[in-house]
Amino acid sequence: KMAAAGEVFSRMRLTHSRPPYCIDSVTVGEETFAVTEEKALALPFGTLLRFRKEGVTGHPPVLLVAPLSGHFATLLRETVRTLLQDHDVYITDWHNARDVSLRDGAFSLDDYIDYMMQFMAAIGPGVNVVAVCQPCVAALAATALMAEDDHPATPRSLTLMAGPVDCRVNPTGVNELAISKPIEWFEKNLISHVPLPHAGYMRRVYPGFVQLSAFLSMNLERHKQQFRNLYQHLVQGEEEQANVIRVFYDEYLAVNDLPAEFYLETVEKVFQTYDLARGELMYRGRKVNCAAIRRTALLTVEGERDDICSVGQTVAAQDLCTSVRPYMKSHHIQVGVGHYGVFSGRKWNQQIYPRVREVIHASMG
Repeated sequence: KMAAAGEVFSRMRLTHSRPPYCIDSVTVGEETFAVTEEKALALPFGTLLRFRKEGVTGHPPVLLVAPLSGHFATLLRETVRTLLQDHDVYITDWHNARDVSLRDGAFSLDDYIDYMMQFMAAIGPGVNVVAVCQPCVAALAATALMAEDDHPATPRSLTLMAGPVDCRVNPTGVNELAISKPIEWFEKNLISHVPLPHAGYMRRVYPGFVQLSAFLSMNLERHKQQFRNLYQHLVQGEEEQANVIRVFYDEYLAVNDLPAEFYLETVEKVFQTYDLARGELMYRGRKVNCAAIRRTALLTVEGERDDICSVGQTVAAQDLCTSVRPYMKSHHIQVGVGHYGVFSGRKWNQQIYPRVREVIHASMG
């Protein structure tokens, strides 16, 4: 019991470095292939990371766009592992802002959209995009801008999963909080400067632990119960069940500081003034026109029990993309899952992923 209590207490800690992906192999059909991580493009605030499957060719390329919202991209580890069965997978591996020098300048919502377009261009024609949660707005904007410019790397398909495209629909607690204070309040109370000895000394950031605190407070009793469960599993020698909880919290308690400009612009433009949903989102002085998207297949996915991004907020993208033919649009509501169940867990693997795979492979024809 003392050993179990000691481990539980030792795990109630924050870390500030990205955990490993731990994806060394993948099974394709009946064969197992080695997987190696490869930096396809390295930029100051994020790396385009490729999971290369040794000896496998011909799979459609997929850019998995991870949220920049207090956790590292490794939160999508299981999403990557599943996609790897049938696709050539790349991910937006965002860096911790506290480790990015002031010499590298600011990082705004426009910069985020820039990074997405650079990453798609680096992968090249035929790329498919799967965006999870917060980056759905930026993914839609980047696709619209590339389509308007007739860029050869405009995505063949765009999958938006549990993202806040229009937060006016079925507002959640997260949405209510965002509009409860003016943006000046967020800047005054939630933005800090990176201290020494970090490489990003004096950079203005929204600390990851603040975001984590908000997430924890939404389901505090559930998290307390999980640590009680961990204690009981350890006492009873149930290593397998204990390890499931260990793995989750090792990831969940790894926090990533956000650049202040990006955080504040996201709160204001996505959660307060709904710029994209109203057709008013500006990118470097240019209005984003979702009607420019014509040849990109669109899939939207929502979770029935999502308390972060509720039903209706993501499917709103369908109405914005007026030039996409009806047969190229599809929507999936997954019964019985919350936010994280949309991109991880049994129902993601068995019911959501087949729909995603179908849309991607159909777009390659």
